[in-house]
Amino acid sequence: MHSLAKVKKPPLEALDYPHAQPPAPCALCEVASGVYWLRMPLPFALEHINLWLLADGDGWTIVDCGFGSDETRALWEQIMATGLHGRPVTRILITHFHPDHFGLAAWLAERWQIPVSMTEPEFAAAEAWHTARGLYTRDAHLALHRLHGLSHDAAARAARMSRENLFRRGVAALPDRIVPLHDGDELRINGRAWRVECGYGHSPAHATFHSTELGVLIAGDMVLPRISTNVSLQPHSPEADPLGQFLDSLAHYAELDATTLILPSHGLPFYGVRPRTAALREHHEQRLQELIVGCDEPRTGGELMPLIFKRQLDVQQTFFAMGETLAHLNYLKHRAQLARVTDANGIYRFVRA
Repeated sequence: MHSLAKVKKPPLEALDYPHAQPPAPCALCEVASGVYWLRMPLPFALEHINLWLLADGDGWTIVDCGFGSDETRALWEQIMATGLHGRPVTRILITHFHPDHFGLAAWLAERWQIPVSMTEPEFAAAEAWHTARGLYTRDAHLALHRLHGLSHDAAARAARMSRENLFRRGVAALPDRIVPLHDGDELRINGRAWRVECGYGHSPAHATFHSTELGVLIAGDMVLPRISTNVSLQPHSPEADPLGQFLDSLAHYAELDATTLILPSHGLPFYGVRPRTAALREHHEQRLQELIVGCDEPRTGGELMPLIFKRQLDVQQTFFAMGETLAHLNYLKHRAQLARVTDANGIYRFVRA
């Protein structure tokens, strides 16, 4: 789940893309010693995801599994038949619970009779969305957005989405168990150490995987080269500060060695983590300033959303854009730059403090 907004680019020389094109369907591209890149399709505006195969002794470790579609299953079947050189998959690592990453985890785990490794907060979120428990539903999002003044027309269009459990469209089944990952854990893969480094704000406890020996970070959605990661306020924690968490995580990734190869879930692998994280921070700072200027009088999140999302949005994009708008407004409220008031209709409005 991402914003398709293009972030202001750093200087052209700041990012270096060692591979000009992605691998063809079912092809593997070695990007570092024993680290292979494959690409799978997605049925969204963001039409692809990068997955990773790591040589691991006599077997393979998969990092992220793709969306749970028949098309993706067929591609995996072909890769398993022709690309693994007769070696089994012995471990599955998941960066986070979103369907494009987690969708086929249960299917692959059953196929190879192995567990799935992921952080416990990510698995808990997957269970909640899969069962549509409590506030983990489209209806709960819609109620939150109405509280923040989402227009009737937009709300009516969005309501049509709430009739189906969209999470289950991409995640048909959950694995029956996981091996929990924790921030700071060290995994041994092919005789090398890979450190689990969690990022926050995009999802509950997004795992990234860092090998200092190889100079590689499997970044998932935490650092993307061309688009900005979606950072949204969630109905189950409406007073949270996900943008603050995300910016703190960016500060951590900015401390990586400048020569680290970043393997993102979308876009091309690249060098240049420091200028990229700086550009992402600037992007969010620009949005924050636009919202402060827009709050010269009390305004709802629904009224403010077009200030930072200026293009026409479809139903799905409206959900993401509203979530991001509210994350930015909460960030400013937490830092006393905006105050939140309730109007006579019980709707939240934000105004400069």
